[in-house]
Amino acid sequence: MSTNISKHKRDDLVNKIKAIRSYIASSYQDENTGNLLTYLSELEKEIKAKKYGLVFEEHRERIDKLLDTHTPLLTEERNLFIDNGGLLNFLIEGDNLATLQLLTKTHRGKIDLIYIDPPYNMGKDDFVYDDNFVDKEDGFRHSKWLSFMERRLTIARNLLTPNGVLVISIGYHELNNLILLCENLFFGKQVVTVTVQTSGGKPSGGFNYLQEYLVFVTPQDFKAMPTSFAGGNTNAPFHGMNLATFDQTQRPNQAYPIYINKETGQVVGCGLSLTDRVRNGSYTGELRDFKFDYEEAPEGCVAVWPVSNKGIPCIWRLIASRLMRDLAKGYIKVIKQKASRNKNQYAIQFLAAGIISKIESGEVSVAGRETSNQTIILGDYKSEGVGIPTIWTEKVFYTAKGSSQILSIFGNKKFTYPKPMELIQEVIRACCASDSTILDFFAGSGTTGHSVMGLNEEGGTGHRFILCTNNENNICRDITYERMKRVIDKEGYAASLKYYKVDFVPISERMYYEYADELLRHVRELVELENGINFTGNAELAIVLTDEELDGFTRNINVFKKCRKLYLGHDVLLSGEQEALLKEQHIQVNIIPDYYYKELEG
Repeated sequence: MSTNISKHKRDDLVNKIKAIRSYIASSYQDENTGNLLTYLSELEKEIKAKKYGLVFEEHRERIDKLLDTHTPLLTEERNLFIDNGGLLNFLIEGDNLATLQLLTKTHRGKIDLIYIDPPYNMGKDDFVYDDNFVDKEDGFRHSKWLSFMERRLTIARNLLTPNGVLVISIGYHELNNLILLCENLFFGKQVVTVTVQTSGGKPSGGFNYLQEYLVFVTPQDFKAMPTSFAGGNTNAPFHGMNLATFDQTQRPNQAYPIYINKETGQVVGCGLSLTDRVRNGSYTGELRDFKFDYEEAPEGCVAVWPVSNKGIPCIWRLIASRLMRDLAKGYIKVIKQKASRNKNQYAIQFLAAGIISKIESGEVSVAGRETSNQTIILGDYKSEGVGIPTIWTEKVFYTAKGSSQILSIFGNKKFTYPKPMELIQEVIRACCASDSTILDFFAGSGTTGHSVMGLNEEGGTGHRFILCTNNENNICRDITYERMKRVIDKEGYAASLKYYKVDFVPISERMYYEYADELLRHVRELVELENGINFTGNAELAIVLTDEELDGFTRNINVFKKCRKLYLGHDVLLSGEQEALLKEQHIQVNIIPDYYYKELEG
């Protein structure tokens, strides 16, 4: 059973007040006695009173009790190592509170993005606390969840780089509590909620829930990078010329036909605008009654009019003279129109003034020109982002998409409510530079890892991931790991994976040297985790943790001659001869930090 720490503290204070009251009543009888007893009653009332704001019962978990008496360490499951070249990533099986404590030794201030999808605490069977499901009838339901999250987010806060970002997927059940918790823990940071439509609806209590949420915790000066649905499209410097917010009655000078040669797709000119037709008397009716004439075009050409995709008349963004000037410079693009609800056979696109300014200043280079209309080619130009929208409605973010991805990998729905890769990838695109370290300590089905590898393959980025999850119902081994293994094999991702388990060493009830030796045997895993390296089967890397190991290493010529980098325990001392040998062999020496297990210092 979990321990309600807050209640215990309150009860303890109340008992102390009662003891003081009893002592005063029996020992003192003067004019101040009545006042002192009144003060004690007020204090007792205040302690027992419910507080406003984010005040919750602090609970103690089983893992807390275990960590009081044990030190966590990592053990590699070497038979599960996936070696497919590329960047090395990590999957850690174990309670994420213990895992986060280990990561403070290897990744303090080094994580660029933390994305987590914790239990939503729906009062069903999604949140397990101390081996029991927390249901709606639990009087401490919200307190247990907040206590659970606070412990983990407090540690996670220390893992982020100064510009690092935390993103949390959450439902409506704990959204408000989570926002308050983040504002308390990440004082001075932005805490912003993004609404994501995730389904066609989930009826509940007379309401139809269509959405979940992403809570972003970012620096105040955070600048988002372009997402694929809100800026940043690789092939999207050109934009549609239609302007649907106005019509021919409001801006008649921007309602005119553009003539396109049917064989070449070239713009041969523009017809008269509605303004010109009114002025020369060729049209005398009401502006709203003017009809676009698609037969009005020179021989061999078609007329393209400003209409929306649904066929509703609108206007062009540019007046005819400006369009022709931009056409001459290569700033206009003509695209053969697919079947649609309007009559246009071609779509007209233009470059916005901001992009043109960058082209003309040389900030954006021109890679070439198309044959048709001499339209400029900007190569891999990426349009600027417009910030992260606070409402995401794209259907690729629906939970059903995540379920179909699990189905395609396993042949069945082995995991409920998985996030779609597209959702995680947009979070990564918006928050991460090209080479970032991404942590997910509620890894679940492994969508974050899959998403990182997919982005690296797609865009040439060099992101690494660390996934952490418990092994409840064998989820880590049978789902998280198995997914990584299958997609690396199927997609041919240039990525490798180490599998670690969290184990524990009892702090007491043993000789100190035995305890120290046990911890020393697991420093190797922490060095690998911190540096993203693999010692096993790698002749160019070596690790030495004792003076005896150093002597053996320098005597083993076969190993010594191939080594290029040596990781040396902080308390291992090189002799002058050994130092000269390493220098002569051009072996780079990295001193292993002493903060991995400070317990070793006694």
